[in-house]
Amino acid sequence: MKKINIYLQKPWKYSDSPYYLYLRQNPPANVEYANAKEFQLIQTKSRLKINNKIKSLIKKTIRALMPGLANAHLTKNAKEYDLIHCAHCMSLNKQNWVTDIEYVNQFWAAGRVKNKAKVVNIINSKYCKKILAWTKWSYDSIIKELPEAKDKTIILYPGIPEHKFTKVKSKKIRLLFSARRFYFKGGLHALEVIDRLTRKYENVEGLIVSDVPAEVLEKYSDNKKIKFLGLVPQKELFEEVYPQADIFVYPSYTDTFGFQLTEALSFGLPVVTVGGHSRKEIITEGKTGFVIEEPINWSTKDLEELKLPCIDEIERKTELLIKNTTLRKKMSKNCLNEIKNGKFSIKKRNKELKRIYEEAIKI
Repeated sequence: MKKINIYLQKPWKYSDSPYYLYLRQNPPANVEYANAKEFQLIQTKSRLKINNKIKSLIKKTIRALMPGLANAHLTKNAKEYDLIHCAHCMSLNKQNWVTDIEYVNQFWAAGRVKNKAKVVNIINSKYCKKILAWTKWSYDSIIKELPEAKDKTIILYPGIPEHKFTKVKSKKIRLLFSARRFYFKGGLHALEVIDRLTRKYENVEGLIVSDVPAEVLEKYSDNKKIKFLGLVPQKELFEEVYPQADIFVYPSYTDTFGFQLTEALSFGLPVVTVGGHSRKEIITEGKTGFVIEEPINWSTKDLEELKLPCIDEIERKTELLIKNTTLRKKMSKNCLNEIKNGKFSIKKRNKELKRIYEEAIKI
């Protein structure tokens, strides 16, 4: 049988989402992504900063000049492909396409809901076959802003690969925080919790994988039980860091999805995080981790603003996993099973995605 040839249309030159890396590495049966090699994760600190600055500048310009611009693009040589799969955007081609959406703002180039008529006109086109909302939270936000999209929108959770790894045996319990953007992902608060617990328990150590600011490093430099690893390539993170960790402490304040959460699950790490967006869909309370509800000023860079009830609760839940070995091991098994057989199963995702593709091109 001839393979379905699909073009992945992205809005930016470089993709900073693991979603497309995993899609490229684990395509549905009989599916081929024509430009799969173009989707590579940004791995270096300098390139990540440059990429974020360019995106920010472009969005600011669009907000000033064309705030209602639809996030829609033309695919060159589109007739060479059976279908276009848009990555966080829409298509202007007169050819069948589907799109995946992490959050509703991605329908607009400036990342803000403006001038819905233009977007509605595009998604009402006969060429728009399916809108794949990553989560129920995403689905609800799409339908709220664009009720016209309801008949075409479904929930399809990202598929997360299982990892073959050997757990590092140790008498130590290691707490991990990993994020490319330290403050935005709650790194300051995670580090404060890790600092407290490593000082409190002799057998507890901390691992920080992030671009930690100099002033923060200075504040916590006296705690020799915390290893500041900086930003590391994904290969090193997966092969060396995750296998030696036991608990993932990750507030994740700004994530509308949060692949660090699912990656932690794929290595059997119970997660302690903070509620918001889709966190409750990713982490099952008391089964694969804990989701703290209390809101917090996540964007603070004030090193003195750390005496907050939410941080105390993150500490309490993490401490529970440190003290209760049976619970920690049970949650670890639940985490691995969620990736293998649960909502993030690659097998389940691919079965549904293949059906969507086939319907879109009417095989």
